[in-house]
Amino acid sequence: MGILPKANEACWCGSGKKFKRCHKNAASPVKPGKVSPLRPVPDSIDQPAWAGGNPASRWDEPRVKSPDVIKRMRRTGREAADVLAQLGALCQPGVTTDEIDAACHQSAIERNAYPSPLEYPGMVAPFPKSVCSSVNEVICHGIPDDRPLRDGDIVNLDVTLFREGVHGDTNATFFVGQVDDLSRRLVQVTRECLEKGVEAAKPGHPINNIGRAIQTHAESHGFGVVRDFVGHGIGEQFHTDLQICHYYHPRLTDIMEPGMTFTIEPMITAGSWKVRLWDDGWTAVTADGSRTAQFEHTILITDDGAEILTTPSDKTSHPYWTLAAATV
Repeated sequence: MGILPKANEACWCGSGKKFKRCHKNAASPVKPGKVSPLRPVPDSIDQPAWAGGNPASRWDEPRVKSPDVIKRMRRTGREAADVLAQLGALCQPGVTTDEIDAACHQSAIERNAYPSPLEYPGMVAPFPKSVCSSVNEVICHGIPDDRPLRDGDIVNLDVTLFREGVHGDTNATFFVGQVDDLSRRLVQVTRECLEKGVEAAKPGHPINNIGRAIQTHAESHGFGVVRDFVGHGIGEQFHTDLQICHYYHPRLTDIMEPGMTFTIEPMITAGSWKVRLWDDGWTAVTADGSRTAQFEHTILITDDGAEILTTPSDKTSHPYWTLAAATV
């Protein structure tokens, strides 16, 4: 887990105050909870190679997708966005992340989809759940468990569905009850970072323009950008060889072409951007215990820009679109 500052050290939030006079009373590091048994998926639903604990197969998938693949990705992306909006409504004090996972699992099955994270191979063990739930200082890949959400938490939910032979990947950060001003500003700026990244995704331009736009915006607000995890190519495979850094990487000069599909998913921190990994091999937290937020879309490079493939059927309940109207 993250290491919080000592009482007389500077607070992770950057206020200039000592930790004991700033966020000490509000800080309660997230700890591993009890993980419930694996939830089954009906045999009638098409499943990726790793279902059942098998290895993930890899092949040289074209970066530029066919019109048929793109159509299927639009449909699957919309379903994933709809599930994400549904789960966001559950982010209330007292609700456990395991309950949110159960809702994600059921919603995926009802949509004739497989929740892509389920049993995805990892360094220590396959991922045991259908959604990633990352609370407060957890950057990404948090495993749902019996910890109840608390008033003042922020929680990122990362939903990926496998449907019609393709994946749709999206995530958003939700407020739980009354959230402090710094956390609200962090979430707002992270959403804006995603927007800046999407705006920079244009045909004929190098991929590192995306990271440059995100890093510039985040750091102009005093926030950090995680380096250890990046966006990725996506299509018939969950992860393809394309890497989308959320900071400027001078050697990431691949040129974006119409028909490319990939995720942009900036992870922005209120303090250090450095990462510590839990023993489960999945849960990544900020090294200093500072809070972090993330938003993600799957996008398609078009002839004149980028199309968001993870657009929900109804934007009124989705934080990516509703947060713009909030006072932060």
